[in-house]
Amino acid sequence: MNQTRREFVKTSAALFAASWSGFAFDTKYSPKLSFSTLGCPDWTFKQIVDFAAQHHYQGIEVRGILKQLDLSKCKEFSKENKSTTMKILGDNGLKFVNLGSSCNLHLADDVERKKNLDEGKRFIDLAQEFNCPFIRVFPNNFPKEQDRNATIDLMVKGLLELANYAKGSNVTVLVESHGDLVTIEDLEKVMSAAEHPHAGLVWDVCNMWVKTKESPTLAYEKLKKYIRHTHIKDAKLVEDKINYVLLGKGEVPIYEAIDVLTKGNYDGYFCFEWEKHWHPEIEASDLAIGNYADVMRKHFQS
Repeated sequence: MNQTRREFVKTSAALFAASWSGFAFDTKYSPKLSFSTLGCPDWTFKQIVDFAAQHHYQGIEVRGILKQLDLSKCKEFSKENKSTTMKILGDNGLKFVNLGSSCNLHLADDVERKKNLDEGKRFIDLAQEFNCPFIRVFPNNFPKEQDRNATIDLMVKGLLELANYAKGSNVTVLVESHGDLVTIEDLEKVMSAAEHPHAGLVWDVCNMWVKTKESPTLAYEKLKKYIRHTHIKDAKLVEDKINYVLLGKGEVPIYEAIDVLTKGNYDGYFCFEWEKHWHPEIEASDLAIGNYADVMRKHFQS
């Protein structure tokens, strides 16, 4: 960390704490903030927890630790370390809010399909063990060699298979608006066909808008019954290429989405997904994640 960044983080944390301590949200609505570890691929679990606590986050979405995306291979998610991991979280007033798997539902090949669904089931077991309410899976693509309706059917069947596996647990399987499944119409088709007590949606507004330009207000109205979790981020489009930027600095109507969720009394987390793992060139982890908490607090205050 260079000196400028250290000073920024220290100042931001101090301002955040001072403002938060004197601010009471409306009694009818209290937003909850979390961030995905996709945004800090070089941080240890302790660094992740310490930073979250410093910046008054309430939750952590785990999408890998130290670049290991298969959480079953992370020592923090071993049975031997469970009590230590949960104590560290609890001592800092934090919760696991979502475990991000790499499971894809669109695959037709029997071997690859089983491999992906097995990962989803493994993540369901982990989430149950570590008191996490959700796992995330990808829909994900519409391959040219597959009939589109047949692919949608594969997505639906995969989500239902995982949801049925989660029966009897406290875990819900969430498919993300991601990849090729980003239009309101397609998402409605999948979610309505896969309606299940243990199935829901991660609404990633940016993933949808950069490809479809559909109104977040309309998307919310059509999809709100399925939304259990959100991914919040902003971006600019430069020659049709997505460039991720700090919240409020891009073109995505992200505050429109945040506001319709708020008005609808959304009770889940506003989860910052800074894609540092995939795009190492974007702003530094500490700057971006610290900035998100500060910007969101100011938005809810106003």
